[in-house]
Formats: sequence, structure tokens, C-alpha cells
Amino acid sequence: MATQMREAIESGCPDGFQYMHPLSVKNFGQWKFHTHPRPGVLMHEAYSGDQLWTVRCGTQRILDVFTLRKLCDIGDDYADGHIHFTIRSNVEYLIDDEAKVAPLIDKLEAEGFVVGGTQNSVAMIAHTQGWLHCDIPGTDASGVVKSMMDELIDEFRNTNMPNRVHITTSCCQINCGGQGDIAINVQHTKPPKINHDLVANVCERPSVVARCPVAAIRPALVNGKNSLEVDEKKCICCGACYPPCPPMQINDAEHTKLAIWVGGNHSNARGKPTFHKLVASGIPNNPPRWPEATAMVKHILKAYKEGARDWERINEWIERIGWPRFFEVTNLPFTKYHIDNWRGARAKLNSSTHIRF
Repeated sequence: MATQMREAIESGCPDGFQYMHPLSVKNFGQWKFHTHPRPGVLMHEAYSGDQLWTVRCGTQRILDVFTLRKLCDIGDDYADGHIHFTIRSNVEYLIDDEAKVAPLIDKLEAEGFVVGGTQNSVAMIAHTQGWLHCDIPGTDASGVVKSMMDELIDEFRNTNMPNRVHITTSCCQINCGGQGDIAINVQHTKPPKINHDLVANVCERPSVVARCPVAAIRPALVNGKNSLEVDEKKCICCGACYPPCPPMQINDAEHTKLAIWVGGNHSNARGKPTFHKLVASGIPNNPPRWPEATAMVKHILKAYKEGARDWERINEWIERIGWPRFFEVTNLPFTKYHIDNWRGARAKLNSSTHIRF
């Protein structure tokens, strides 16, 4: 008799307990403390006396199937098959015997993986999809990550920072990478250039008009053809119009730059979450190694390491010393572009069909 298959559950998250280590299930909610024996390794002890060891290694995030199989094979051979990914695409192996920790680390390092990323280290850089999946990128976010982590790998391997450092990269100004202690985002510096001959055949014009967050796009008749036009006084050069309408090209080798933002923090451990703020703009978008952006990030990290107190995140360090002092110690120029004085939404959107107030 054939086994009756269970119907799929179409809503909600799957039961996480089925994927957890047996000691995690047994001692759920009953952990007494944890220690940090070395970078990349954590030990949790439960009230029952059970000990669970976690070994973390970094990955390149965009994983090919061969690397993924290799990581899983290592988990089968050295960690009884217990493996999971963190939100920053690191791999963690869970083991219940201290004697298994050293052989696992030796195997990971022999295969070219770096163990670290715990406690007060520079965590693996999170990034958006870039050219791999996204339809809007102004640069390759994963390439920036590779270049920077090659330079910062010792800060991932060790725990020399005052506190944890989260770095993010985003391939456009919509910033899917999220808030970060240091964030590297693309910065378009000119409005899109429109190929009016293609708009009518390629673009659904109402969708393009609706996509603009500042109501800077409107229908137009150009050379007798239905097209679109951009009010450059309203345009904030975000690039949101390009995916639904490729003839509105905004990527440009000369005018697409990188910008660095600092002070973003999702955590509310010691204070409220904070948005990151612009500290450097107009950095050359210079593949394949992006040396200018990498050097600037290393310079900011050096100033943070030397000037912050123990356990201060970057936003807390800046709040203590003040923004004028931050620009002094990092030797970054303060320009008019750092002043957020855009007030166009109130006047412009109130006269559009988007928002009324």
C-alpha cells in the first residue's frame, strides 16, 4: 500500500524544531550561559549540563552548487549533519563534543574557508543581488564585497574591534542591503537618459509614472510618439524608473558613483535603532577591485578602532564625539552634499495625484 503523502501547509513558517540540533530541542529556553573560546567558536551550556559548540565560517554568499555540496559534506563528516546559514550568509556547524571542534576547524581552513565572524569582529559583508538577479543595479554589489573582504579578512578572523561591525553594500540607492555600521551604496548623479523611440513599444507608461517616488515622471508626446519625460528639478536620481522601462537608462560609467554611509544600527540593545548617514560621496565606481572605496572603509575602521571605547558601536562612538570630530579623525571632507536640505516633496507631491496633505 502506497504511503499517504501529507498535504503541504500553504501558510506560515515551517516547524523549525525539525531542523534543530537535538540538544537545542532538548534545552530550548533553558540555556544557562555561553562563552567565546576563540574567534568563530561559541559554547552554550544549559542548566542540564549539556554543552553545544558552534563553529562559524564565512562564505562568499553567492554560492555555486559545488561549494554548497562541499560545505554540506563537511557538515556530514565532522558535525553529524547539523549545519545552518546565518542572515549574513555565514555557515554555522553545531556539535555536541568539544573534541570535534578542532578537526572541524582544520578541515574548513584546509578547504579555504575562514573561521571567525563572532563577537567584536567585522562580520561578513551583507549585500544585495547586484547584476546576478536584480533588474536595477548601478554596480555589482557582490564584487564590492569580494574586494573589501579580501582586505578585511583579518578583521573577520580576529576580534580586535571595540564592538561588532556590520558592513552592507547596495547596488542602488533603494538600499536593499539595509542599515549598517558602514554602508556602501551606489549613487546616480544624473537623471535618466530616455530613448524616446523605444518607450512606446517597451514600457507600460502608467506603471513607470507610478514607480517614481517623487512624481518626477509624466507622459509626453515626443516626435509624434507616446513617450515619457522627467522633471529634473524633482528627480532624485534613484533609478527606480529603469526596471519597468529600460529605455530610461540611468547607469553611466562616468556619472554612477559610490557613496559611504555610517552609523546605521538595527539593534536596540543600548539605544534606539539608527539610520546611517552620508559621509563620503562621488567615490569612483571602479571595478573590478574598487580600490578607492575599499581604502576609505579601511580608514574609517582604523579611526573607529583607535577612538571608540569598549563595546561602542560606530553610531554610539559618533554620538559621543560628535560629527565635526568624526570628520576630523577620519580626514573626510564635509561638503554641501552632506546637508539634507531637500524639501521638494511638500510642494511637488501636493500638486500631484500621488499624495494630498
